Amino acid sequence: MPLYEHIFMARQDVTPQQVDAMVEQYKGVIETNGGKVEKTENWGLKSLAYRIKKNRKAHFTLFNLEAPAAAVAEMERQMRINEDILRFMTVRVEELETDPSVMMQKRDRDDRKDRRRRDDDDSSSDNDTNFNEEA
Repeated sequence: MPLYEHIFMARQDVTPQQVDAMVEQYKGVIETNGGKVEKTENWGLKSLAYRIKKNRKAHFTLFNLEAPAAAVAEMERQMRINEDILRFMTVRVEELETDPSVMMQKRDRDDRKDRRRRDDDDSSSDNDTNFNEEA
């Protein structure tokens, strides 16, 4: 069976409980049509790069699917009808990722400290140069 990654964005006015209800609804559509949802990730409320239908933010959700094309088409058809869904995208993949997606991984804070220390070292050498020029 083909493998897919599917992401959808729900309006900012929708509550997290309503987003969970949508997730269950679309899982049901996939399972009814002979597929299965391998993984679901709720990325939460995120800012959009530009307004979409007068919304500045949206609730993002990721599905990893193993389903026939007809099941995915039916899910997308129902998403087009739903006014709470701003956008969605389905991509066929060779294999599904089992690890948490990049959006769910925690950033390493130690890397940021090293970068700040390097920037401080660079700025101090600039200050020495400027001081010598004034003398």
